[in-house]
Amino acid sequence: MPLILPGNVATATASTTYNVANSCRFDRGSNPTMSKTQSAGDRDKWTFSCWFKLGATYGTIRYILGAKTDGTNYVTIEMDATDKLRFGVLIGGSYDSFKKSNRVFKDTSAWTHLVCVYDSENGTAGHRQRVYINGVEETSWASDNTTTQNQDSAVNDSNSSLIVGNLDGESAWWDGYLAEVCLVDGSALAPTSFGEFDEDSPNIWKPIDVSGLSFGTNGFYLDFEASGNLGNDANGGTDLTEANIAATDQSTDTPTLNYPTLSPLVLGSHATLTQGNLHLNGNTASDSGACYATIPFPKSGKWYIEEKMTDAVGQFPQSGIQNDAETSAFQSNLNNSTGIPSKTNGSSINCSGNIMVDGSSAHSISAITDGQIKQFAIDMDNGAVYFGLNNTWYNSGDPESGASRTGAIDTWTAGTRESTVYGTVAYNGSDSETNFGSPSYANSSDAADADGSGAFEYAPPSGYFALNSKNIGEYGG
Repeated sequence: MPLILPGNVATATASTTYNVANSCRFDRGSNPTMSKTQSAGDRDKWTFSCWFKLGATYGTIRYILGAKTDGTNYVTIEMDATDKLRFGVLIGGSYDSFKKSNRVFKDTSAWTHLVCVYDSENGTAGHRQRVYINGVEETSWASDNTTTQNQDSAVNDSNSSLIVGNLDGESAWWDGYLAEVCLVDGSALAPTSFGEFDEDSPNIWKPIDVSGLSFGTNGFYLDFEASGNLGNDANGGTDLTEANIAATDQSTDTPTLNYPTLSPLVLGSHATLTQGNLHLNGNTASDSGACYATIPFPKSGKWYIEEKMTDAVGQFPQSGIQNDAETSAFQSNLNNSTGIPSKTNGSSINCSGNIMVDGSSAHSISAITDGQIKQFAIDMDNGAVYFGLNNTWYNSGDPESGASRTGAIDTWTAGTRESTVYGTVAYNGSDSETNFGSPSYANSSDAADADGSGAFEYAPPSGYFALNSKNIGEYGG
């Protein structure tokens, strides 16, 4: 099954001629939705397409799309409480059709393309309701009920509400990112209307330009390029109405430019993630919760990250890098206050006045307070890491010094840290927002790297790049 994964996104991007500029971040805790009043359209034939990247919420229903006439008649496309995809059509209080995947969706590191086709007019029962994941039809179902021929649905019903990110009257908001969201009224389209396999890497599914499609009466195309109107229909139809979605929810993390986030799959139980897995909060005073990035640093290249302190409490949040993210010993420290600095072959900076290297205090610093920006410059080519605060590098560090590694906080033999990963630890209500280049908050400058990607408070040092799929493909190894 073709998938877009952290390791091969760069390959896909390298040969992609169409680039998706923006996505929209749906933070479930804010109850985000985009809704539309429907006109009378084709209730028997329609196609829904989107790219999604999962947030931190698991084990509960999250609607991608909901259309509802009343409590007994609706359509849902959703992740259910077992993290499986469901596509259902409820008629008169009973499911006329209901598909539930065997596949479990938990990968927060990658973008996935979804196409749902409803065509009740089709004379072949198995073709009346079809689902495609990354260009390939899904055929393995835990439940698979075929819709009645010529059965009307709530989509394109003038008496129905249509919502991206929930079902009317429910509290099951989408959590994560959506991009290239399309509804086509009146056509049953193949996934090749929305994407294609990369000619150089045939297992890679990538987006194509959909602006030339005929979307029909109620159809729409959300490209999320207008930050002040993220519900704008790029097809020129009626815009969707946004609720609890801000301009800062526009993201440059997309299917063609994949950024790391913090991983809920490597998250201590005493912390929570919000804002598209970029905001970490320590939710208990009993112990800390560590969390690590979804994409490790390549074994070569120079990389830049920022982290904004939104609530510093004592030494937390503490953050840094570690090179044994996949070991059981490292995993065992997710739920205690030792966190990153307890481990060898790693370094971290905390908020109370310490820089730790390989488990020992190496430098004393002033306390870090709310609103300040931690900086991380990781030089994998020369084996060095530099920590900074508000555009001043600690230890008089010079991230551009190269092989001399002037003022580096931590050094190692270049090429020996192939699994080095960024991580952060929160405790007792402390929280921070990590910026890998597509932040969940507004910067004052939106400084980009030399390749033009990333939006940082401070300009990355010369030769350092945002950690994303394009840059990894060009500068990483």
